Amino acid sequence: MKKHFFNLSNWLIITLILSSCTKVIDIDLNSVSLQLVIEGNISDLPVPYTINLSKTVNFSETNVFPPVSGAIVKISDNTGNSEILTETSPGIYTTSIIQGTPGKTYTLTVTSEGKNYEAVSTMPFSVNIDTLTIQEFCNGIQGAGANNIIAEYINVQFNDSAEINNYYRFIQINNRVQQDDIFLVDDHLQNGKTISNLLAHTINNFQPGDTVTVLLQTIDIGVYEYFRTLSQLRSAELSSSPSNPLSNFNNGALGYFSAYSVRSKTIVIP
Repeated sequence: MKKHFFNLSNWLIITLILSSCTKVIDIDLNSVSLQLVIEGNISDLPVPYTINLSKTVNFSETNVFPPVSGAIVKISDNTGNSEILTETSPGIYTTSIIQGTPGKTYTLTVTSEGKNYEAVSTMPFSVNIDTLTIQEFCNGIQGAGANNIIAEYINVQFNDSAEINNYYRFIQINNRVQQDDIFLVDDHLQNGKTISNLLAHTINNFQPGDTVTVLLQTIDIGVYEYFRTLSQLRSAELSSSPSNPLSNFNNGALGYFSAYSVRSKTIVIP
């Protein structure tokens, strides 16, 4: 089966896709102490950026996290730029001025109910995706015959930058619907080399004409550790000692703040 590839160069399309992406927070609902959950991103895409504030709930309550209103939310960078965000809807705080720039370090400060919370994230430089391919498997064997049941996965190939240690997060979007899987890779054993990474959590049943977009986010180690531990917690659902993913916030807040750069590529299934 012949595959066709093309770059998604229209930033407007990427922005629309990213605006539909939602983040999932896994937490220990057995805790009796309600905690603030902060989810926020700033990227090298055009403004606006949003910060979401909510509260955890007790185990006996419905699994709906109430929004937190009336907070003071501020983003600043290491060159003196800063902005106090506007609460555009309950628990949603939005920027209008500050622009994400690779190489800068950003601090998110949240003041809520008399407590201050802070997270720091440095935005790495972006890395382009070279190719997307579809890998076909049957019972764990690649390249199975056409008459067998085949699992199809997206494989991402890109050239890692050798200057620093890099950490990457992939987001797969099938027909404009973001998949919920967590895909991560670092370059500790392949620094400066060509990296080929199979997005193997999602079993796809592609149809002709389907569109698959992969976003390659270059993230810092704090954000990487958050999603790495979140992925481990999802895989340990039967654990007798549930816990929370490693947050890069202080003062007991859950969640994460990510300053990331992003590039994308799209494949259309023939």
